[in-house]
Amino acid sequence: MPVREIVKIDEEKCDGCGLCVPNCAEGAIKIINGKAKVTTDALCDGLGACLGHCPQDAITIIKRDADGYDVELVKEEMKKEGKVYAPHEHEPHDNSEPLACGCPGSAARTLKRVERPEQSATGKIESELIHWPVQMHLVPAGASHFKGADILLTADCVPFAYADFHRKLLKGKPVIIGCPKLDDARFYVEKLTQILKQANPNSLTVIHMEVPCCSGLIQIARMAKEKAGIEMPIYDLTITADGHLK
Repeated sequence: MPVREIVKIDEEKCDGCGLCVPNCAEGAIKIINGKAKVTTDALCDGLGACLGHCPQDAITIIKRDADGYDVELVKEEMKKEGKVYAPHEHEPHDNSEPLACGCPGSAARTLKRVERPEQSATGKIESELIHWPVQMHLVPAGASHFKGADILLTADCVPFAYADFHRKLLKGKPVIIGCPKLDDARFYVEKLTQILKQANPNSLTVIHMEVPCCSGLIQIARMAKEKAGIEMPIYDLTITADGHLK
């Protein structure tokens, strides 16, 4: 039995609200005797799309001995429930192809664009980036540009999807980028906790994509704020895959 990442649900924290259930695309989580449980290890891909949907912070990703993720079993279980192994309803089905991992947020899609005239007839658009580096693993926790600032914590796909990112969101703000799906969420919580403790920022704005696994970024921010023990507003912004700010 391999050691791999898998969802763990703390039954003492879980209040059985069920918000995690619809956000588990594979149907691995069910409410049993008033508590959320991973019914079968082979149904859990360990990616943590459910992380950002637990108001009690009862869900974490751990590494342990577990049966390997079984796509065919997922398909069978979803068929039993009358569901189709396919992207979420907000994603187009005609040109989407889910990856082998089964994560609907990773489904490939083609975005239709309308031909437009040149958007900057007056010259080049200047960058609003005020510091370097920007990746969560690389930013110094005690960097002076974070102190008392309005920090942006953004998923690394956001600047590609939202065309006006520099002018509307980044201008005048220090930024930290990362991917809550591909990176270690526990490391993100610890690193962000260090940053918040040392910077005591004015605010933290979290910007993520609409796909379920990306919403884990807001949960990471809330956990870090709690661990840092500071008072600070957190603003939650969502970008759609076709480039709109919700």
